[in-house]
Amino acid sequence: MGRRNRGLMSEALKYELAKEMGVLDIVQSDGWGSVPSRDCGNLVKMAIERAERSLSDK
Repeated sequence: MGRRNRGLMSEALKYELAKEMGVLDIVQSDGWGSVPSRDCGNLVKMAIERAERSLSDK
């Protein structure tokens, strides 16, 4: 079976995005598994938007 790509997003970026979204307190107290899936999806969306912006700025 295929492998999942792990570690594509740095821990620093994940925490920065969690802070921006207002879920950092959940992550720090209960871990990433306690963050609602909708928020995780939004976190990924924000990361993609940042990546696209950084590519267009070059």
